[in-house]
Amino acid sequence: MDSLFFYRLCGLSWGFWTCFSSANAESLRGATVVITGCSTGIGEEMAYQYARLGAKILITARRENRLKEVVAKAVSLGAQEAHYVAGDMGKAEDCERTIQTAKEKFGRLDYLVINHEGSSFKNVVDYYGKKFWDEDPDVDYLVDFLNISLISYIRLASLALPLLKENKGHIVVLSGFHGKTPFPTSTWGSTAKFGLDGFFSSLRVELLKAGQDVSVTLAVLGLIRTPAVEDLLQNTETGREALKMAAPIDETARAILRGGAVRAREVYFPPSLCWIMIKLRPMVPTFVDNHGSACFFP
Repeated sequence: MDSLFFYRLCGLSWGFWTCFSSANAESLRGATVVITGCSTGIGEEMAYQYARLGAKILITARRENRLKEVVAKAVSLGAQEAHYVAGDMGKAEDCERTIQTAKEKFGRLDYLVINHEGSSFKNVVDYYGKKFWDEDPDVDYLVDFLNISLISYIRLASLALPLLKENKGHIVVLSGFHGKTPFPTSTWGSTAKFGLDGFFSSLRVELLKAGQDVSVTLAVLGLIRTPAVEDLLQNTETGREALKMAAPIDETARAILRGGAVRAREVYFPPSLCWIMIKLRPMVPTFVDNHGSACFFP
């Protein structure tokens, strides 16, 4: 079966809980949205999806030249406003500057979409899937990666919460399959993603118990055909076969956007074998631990 058709079929069968009616779409017109990691990939595509619905967006990434291009395109697609903050989310001052800029530009905040990932030490794409941890126990890399891909998420959410509480806002956190099941050759990545699940799931419960109407949506993503994934996989036969199964980036962005808008607890995309593996792990953990990574590299 053609992989693209398969994912679309799965999306239709899964879509009953994320039906995105005209009322939902209209609720995003004029909504204020901060999205991190927008110079490429899913973050860039989400900026365009929010723009098409008439939102006001503030995007961040390290590369200012790319941010300018994304902002220009977002405006052409219908964003009521589009701004950017060029910065490194691994730096506390850049996180603070991002939320402060949103407050100054919009006066409010409806959505915080946290998507960035990376390290100051090595290119994540070059480092991903290379070695088992005990072959290269690079603790300095791990610490740096956790700072950017976990601690800065917590910092941004903490800084944004006062604004989000005022507007019954939404936090949308991008995670992955390897944040629910172990993933060999990405111990550092799984560490960050498991941490995201732990923190933001706990935050969701705390907000509920405190009577605060702020939703927390965790987007658990499988293999998505982003430029980074293409760079990682296209040079081997096994990788090229895996790419055929990768979900389209535009459909992924729409699924995440829908999930945040309807205040879903979690979004799984693509809704396929990865979801099954995640749900099976509490029942047959040894089997999933041994075979779960086949969701990415069949």
